[in-house]
Amino acid sequence: MNLFDLNENYRKVESLFDDGADVSEQVLKDTLESIGEARDIKLDHIAFLIERNTAKGDFYAKKIKELQLAKKSAENTVNRLNAYMTSAMDDAGLKELQTENHVLKPRNYKASVVIDNTHAIPDQYMVSKLTIAPDKTAIYKALKAGEEVPGVHTKPNRKTVIK
Repeated sequence: MNLFDLNENYRKVESLFDDGADVSEQVLKDTLESIGEARDIKLDHIAFLIERNTAKGDFYAKKIKELQLAKKSAENTVNRLNAYMTSAMDDAGLKELQTENHVLKPRNYKASVVIDNTHAIPDQYMVSKLTIAPDKTAIYKALKAGEEVPGVHTKPNRKTVIK
């Protein structure tokens, strides 16, 4: 197999991930095993793919945070503009205003409850929430000690470190 064919095979592997699809473990394994080259070269290429996808994941995580902040900012701007517009119409005593592009009608909606001081609220208005979840740390320790815990098992977690 020549260098061009090898590069083309790895481009096919990369393209499996590029469309955002979640590739099954078996499809990935079959695709990688179909590439006929020395193990060290194949594993080196796989390490490159891992690094590339780790970097993409980090980029997406950063982008998500930026977009969430931009969304919150846009929502806050909409709320401030709407409050100003409603106040201006209320001050003018307008029940409705028709402009060239819009019909504006201030409306009363259900009032919002604003909590100023949680500690000052009487107990009768407080709600207690109880969350029940498995204690994975205790379960792990019990399983490692040889105990059987119904409904759970351990799964090996092996990975290769890339330096």
